[in-house]
Amino acid sequence: MDVATIRSRVARVFPGRDNRRTTRIGVEQELIARQSLDDGPVAPDVVRAAARQASYLPSLGFEPGGQVELSLPPANSPTELVRRVRHDLAALRADCARSGVTLESTPLDRRNIGQVPLQLRSARYLAMQRHFDTIGPAGRRMMRLTASTQVCLDWWPGRAGLEQWRVLQLSAPFLAAHFACATGPTSRLATWLEVDPSRSAFDDRLLRGDDPVATYAGFAAGAGVFTTPGDVAEHLTTLFAPVRPRRHYLEVRYLDAQPVERLPQVFSVLAALAHDDGCRRRALSMLEPECSRLGEHWSAAALGAPGPAARGRELVDLVAESSRRLGRVSHCPDLLLAGVA
Repeated sequence: MDVATIRSRVARVFPGRDNRRTTRIGVEQELIARQSLDDGPVAPDVVRAAARQASYLPSLGFEPGGQVELSLPPANSPTELVRRVRHDLAALRADCARSGVTLESTPLDRRNIGQVPLQLRSARYLAMQRHFDTIGPAGRRMMRLTASTQVCLDWWPGRAGLEQWRVLQLSAPFLAAHFACATGPTSRLATWLEVDPSRSAFDDRLLRGDDPVATYAGFAAGAGVFTTPGDVAEHLTTLFAPVRPRRHYLEVRYLDAQPVERLPQVFSVLAALAHDDGCRRRALSMLEPECSRLGEHWSAAALGAPGPAARGRELVDLVAESSRRLGRVSHCPDLLLAGVA
């Protein structure tokens, strides 16, 4: 696919005239599923049956290795979203426990790849696995053994939207390191860095130039097509940038699966960076000088070097201080109540 063919479709996943300055936040919380008695794999149908009468059933989904995903509707504040997640995760875990299934908020399955088959065998996932196998073993590990917390934030039009795009990209390696649950050569983040660099963009390539649509189209054109030839929309879904454009919202994809007690801080920090003009611009002033070194910062974050995590802590402190300076806690009440940790 060439850039000209892709550009018009890419424009549809960037903000349009109908975007509004709303401040909703959503989450896709992934969990590792295993049989409680013998650590065996869990078929999605087992979890569906356990949840067949649950109110959260419409939010239930699955990843290729059988990881369970709870994708909640957007909430109007971090506080509201935390309340929903706590309620629905507790109900989901209780329902699964009665069926002999344990769900873990961990970024990396402790089992080896041979113990976890590909549970979702659609043409898309089979093609994805074949493609990743041409690169190395990281693709199978990513598909079957990893779990993340993905946060979705309303995306604004105009200058503010461009700032949101930049700040969430620039802060990514530092917040990934600060909120990491595991680091090292086989961590979830290190696995992602090895999967397929042509379609994951763990560097500054998406921030180059003055036109983010053209830049993203170039990124998409440089990634090999392994789904239906000519289907640009489908091809775009196979790109795994740390922050994915979704027209009305931005999808933050780089975080390890978080324990529920840490979600208030995660939601509050990301919401403030995206939706608080002053906080966002102070963060951009801090981060723009690091743009050309994002690739280095991602590698250091994956290996657990102290620098990225320390910078992530500075960002968390900046969010807290921004709210204190303004005499309000509209975007990060839980962060300030819980303390910065």
